[in-house]
Amino acid sequence: MLETQVVVSPTPHIKDALSTEKAMKLVFLALLPATLFSFWNFGFKALSLVLVSIAACILTEYLIQKALKKQVTIKDGSAALTGLLLALTVTPELPVWMIIIGAVVAIGLGKHIFGGLGHNPFNPALIGRAFLMASWPVAMTTWSWPGQTVNWAGDKADAIAGATVLNLAKMGTLQSLQLKVPYWNLLWGNISGSLGETSALLLLLGGLFLIVKGIVDWRIPGAYLGTVIVLSFVFQKDPVFQLLAGGLFLGAFFMATDWVTSPVTKKGRIYFGIGCGVLTMLIRLFGGYPEGVCYSILIMNAFTPLLDRLTLPQRFGEVKTGA
Repeated sequence: MLETQVVVSPTPHIKDALSTEKAMKLVFLALLPATLFSFWNFGFKALSLVLVSIAACILTEYLIQKALKKQVTIKDGSAALTGLLLALTVTPELPVWMIIIGAVVAIGLGKHIFGGLGHNPFNPALIGRAFLMASWPVAMTTWSWPGQTVNWAGDKADAIAGATVLNLAKMGTLQSLQLKVPYWNLLWGNISGSLGETSALLLLLGGLFLIVKGIVDWRIPGAYLGTVIVLSFVFQKDPVFQLLAGGLFLGAFFMATDWVTSPVTKKGRIYFGIGCGVLTMLIRLFGGYPEGVCYSILIMNAFTPLLDRLTLPQRFGEVKTGA
């Protein structure tokens, strides 16, 4: 028998100290400032939505895995993170029972119907949000302004009640009322919107933290945000407003960068981010919704396998045969 120093073992052959559980904890940590700010912004209703959404996602995953006689993996934190992300994408006025349904759909239809973690082609939290938006559009677009919001509208405050700044711009209300864009409110977060999308600053800091820690590749958010800036100039829109308003930072740093549903190749990630940016701006400017982050990411999720295939690097020593 030949002696050899080669050790044959099952895959994976390359291991890393970063586990799924640790990665989920770091994402939770990155989202913590924006989440706590939503509690301060919207009070107990924000806290209840976040806690119920997380609990519903964990319970749904537990029951599904038990029913399918699979190993229960709720300790990895993926279900809890889905619940948190789902809650951060909804209005603070959403009834609690609706967020429970959204959580069941996110875990059941967005994740386990495809085989569980690592097999889902679409972001589960966005699947849950899209379902809620399609089922109860009025409830999902009923907004409230934080109590400590600077009254930048003055005596015209009644005209902006129940709408986000993106919606006001879409309808032309900002222009007709001659209201200036509240950049500071958008940056800090004293503005109406979904729970986790109001403070662009805190989301940006959380996203940069994940990039530094190596959880997120800068290519997707960089290409995403860069495309939005470029198209804002092309269509003669305010690029700062397009960046700060809505859920762009939440989507770019925490949704589009999902390991499972985004490309693994470097070029593929850049194309993925560009596609998300293009679709977001097309929906915002020409679509029926004032916001396009959710649907743009879900659409690009469907193209992830194709992007990976088209951008697959050439293997070392590979020679392409002529036609």
